[in-house]
This record gives sequence, structure tokens and C-alpha cells, in this order.
Amino acid sequence: MPKPTKPPPNRPPRTTGDRFERLVEIMRTLRAPEGCPWDRVQTLATLRPFVLEETYEVLDALDREDLVELKGELGDLLFQVIFLSELAAESNDFTIDDALDAISAKLVRRHPHVFGDPDDRVLGARPTTSGEVRRRWEELKAAERAGAGRSAGLLGSVPATLPSLLRAYEIGSRVSTVGFDWPTGADVVDKIEEEIAELRQAVESGTSRHQEEEMGDLLFSIANLSRKLGIEPEAALRRANRKFCERFGEIERRLTDDGRALSEAALEEMEAAWQDVKDRT
Repeated sequence: MPKPTKPPPNRPPRTTGDRFERLVEIMRTLRAPEGCPWDRVQTLATLRPFVLEETYEVLDALDREDLVELKGELGDLLFQVIFLSELAAESNDFTIDDALDAISAKLVRRHPHVFGDPDDRVLGARPTTSGEVRRRWEELKAAERAGAGRSAGLLGSVPATLPSLLRAYEIGSRVSTVGFDWPTGADVVDKIEEEIAELRQAVESGTSRHQEEEMGDLLFSIANLSRKLGIEPEAALRRANRKFCERFGEIERRLTDDGRALSEAALEEMEAAWQDVKDRT
């Protein structure tokens, strides 16, 4: 277990490395016997929701194109990485240095067209497009998994914990690298229309289980249309959610200014107000 270190120095860091080491030093000070009571009781399990929260706050800043906010949120996310690594170091599993070595080695290994010997014919032709690079990346990834005794299947490394819409997008992206894909976006639209017809039929005469299955097929197809159009579906849906909340909030404010509650407004009145807000934004 790493020994507790002295508090971080007040001397301003001069390099990126100095800054990174200072953050690691701050983390170790927080975990030291005389450190922060809250930080000292955290575990790998208790940090899970914070990692997720910080990730989504980074995504929110990206969606809003708020680079000032993004700067702070990236720092918060990096702190979670340092925190997790420190806990692993305390249990003698690995250190932040090991994590840095692992990602550096992986990037070099999976970019032979950049870091490999240009005369090494084993690498084959140098990829010239993003799609070719992605296909080679997946091939190298599958080979690594097979070498480690894990499933070498193309979809074996798609995390099951991803949000379902994003996972559908990623599944479609993976299989498209081997040519299993709709030729065009219009073909996916045809598939969506087919799925809507099947969902309509299930709504009219199917069981709830059948309706759920057809709804899943429709959402999967929509995720793949997003992919074909170059749109990340989670980001698109987050923006749609934000837009809806802003517009509905304006309706609520209008009613509040009139001294009324939402429950006192008729549907027709709210729809008219919605259309007015929509036309103004």
C-alpha cells in the first residue's frame, strides 16, 4: 500500500506532468489517516454512481458546446479516474502508472499503420479511410480477446452496461465493419416503416410481451438509422429531452404568471401554448 505523503506543495506546477502528479498527491492526502473522512470510506463500488454522473456531465457540456464548463467537468472525470486508481493501488492490484502504461501500449498496438514498421508487409495495406481503420481496430481487438481466452466474437466486447440506445448504435457499428449493414439510410427508413406496421398490429391485437418486442425492434432500427446518418442517438435524444423541457417549462411559467396551475389548464389550451412556444424558438 502506498505510504501517506505530505500535503501537496503550494509551488505552482510548471508542466502537465507536474499538474498530474499534484492531483495524484492531493488524492493520496485525502485518503491518508488525517485526510477527509468522506474520501477515506469510499470503495470501488461506492464510486460507481459518481463516475457515471461525471461522465454524463461531460456529455451535457459537450451537447451545449460549453467549453468553459467542459474544462471543469473533464477535471472532475479525471479525478474519478485518479480516485479509482488510488483505491486499486491501496489493495496492491494496480497503480495509475499501470493504467497509463496499459492505454499507451494499447494505442500503439492497435495503430500499426501509424506506429508499426512501414516495411512490415504483415500489416497489409495501410488503411486510408476511417472505416478501414475501424475495421482493423475491431480485428485487432478480437485477436487480443482470443489471446486472453475471452470471446473473440465481434460483439463480445460491446459492454452490456451501456445505455440500451447507445448499445444498439454500437452493435450496428460493429457489424457494419464486416459488411452486415443496410446499403443506405433510405433502406433503414423502409425497415422502420415495416417495424411501425408490426408494432401497430401488436398494439391492436398483440400481448404486452409482443408489443414490447416490436417496440424494441423499432428502437433498434431507429438507432441504426441514426448511425447511418452520422448521428449519435443518445446525444440526439438528450437534446430533444432538453428542448421539450425548456418548451414545457415556458408553458408552466405562463400559467404561473396568470396565477394558475398546470392541472387547471385544458389540454387544448396547453397545446395552443405549446405551438406558440414552438413557433418562437
